[in-house]
Amino acid sequence: MQRVPVISPDGRPLMPTKPSRARRWLKQGKAKIYPNDLNIFAIQLINEPSGHETQDVVIGIDPGKNFSGVGVQSSKVTLLKLHLILPFPNVTKKMTARRILRRARRGRRINRKLPYDQRCHRAKRLDNRVSKKLPPSIRANRQLELRVVKEVCRLFPISNLVYEYIKARGDKGFSPAMVGQKVMLEWLGEIAPIDTQYGWQTSNLRQWLKLPKDKADKSKAVEETHSNDGVALAASHFIKWREWQSSHARGGNWEGEVSVTSAPFKVIAKPNIYRRQLHFENPDSHKPNLNQYRQRKGGTITPFGFRSGDFVQAEKAKVFYRGWIGGYTETAKSKNVSIYDVNWKRIGQFSPKKVKLLKRSCKLCVV
Repeated sequence: MQRVPVISPDGRPLMPTKPSRARRWLKQGKAKIYPNDLNIFAIQLINEPSGHETQDVVIGIDPGKNFSGVGVQSSKVTLLKLHLILPFPNVTKKMTARRILRRARRGRRINRKLPYDQRCHRAKRLDNRVSKKLPPSIRANRQLELRVVKEVCRLFPISNLVYEYIKARGDKGFSPAMVGQKVMLEWLGEIAPIDTQYGWQTSNLRQWLKLPKDKADKSKAVEETHSNDGVALAASHFIKWREWQSSHARGGNWEGEVSVTSAPFKVIAKPNIYRRQLHFENPDSHKPNLNQYRQRKGGTITPFGFRSGDFVQAEKAKVFYRGWIGGYTETAKSKNVSIYDVNWKRIGQFSPKKVKLLKRSCKLCVV
């Protein structure tokens, strides 16, 4: 049976309760609904609870390059499953475009017909060769995972964290998922005690727990792709593999007790918002002077009261759509806002008069 997070009057997470009890507390006026960025149904008590004792609640994190899985587990019930769509490809595209534009500007500024010592090379303004510098795409991945872990810690009394440590295969000796592991472990160590284990250990425990795994298409936003690995990682806190040996044989067995149950499943992504720029890189080909007619690009504010990343509901042809604001177009004939889904694929363009705000942007897209 699923559980509902319970928050004390002073904001401290308590042990979750049954949905029936949560409904009864709301009806009797003993609790109120607790809003949170993960869109999980939670309640906050009005009066002080009788006690603050908690049991072990563990977060399991299965990091990846494009997707990550997070599971929240106690010894008796699975509390939450999360599938994270990481911003790696979006950040990589933006950094590539920035690099191309920067090189073009430098090429236009430098007169290569002059001798090298007479060219207009700008001197460096600061020394940016610092240690522990993460690539922006990797940093964005790890920061999204950290943000989600912090939000989970506001809902459940987390006692431990389990992180899957990755070793690259092949001749390269590293992978994008490996980069930043040590920095991520330092960040997580400030939240709660953390343990690590390798992927083969997670696989063995997941198979023993009989959790299904879909390896055909890992981009599917389902429990079988990544979140079940997070649950297996969290369950490793309660159950361990113990080897034994006698004079005639040797082997091992699983010791401990854990109960894996159904749990709320959420898909979380980061809105692909562009920073405000003066204009698009390419001018409008239908204008007479190409250098003076470039369209506006980026920004988070619209003239219709919405912001990029706001969760809204729109209507078109008596059909309702829900998604996130991603931009707008304003011409002399029409004014529209663009709405995107959790994968940041555009659903369509809608009139601002038929768009209703449901929730302000929290920099997370949760389904």
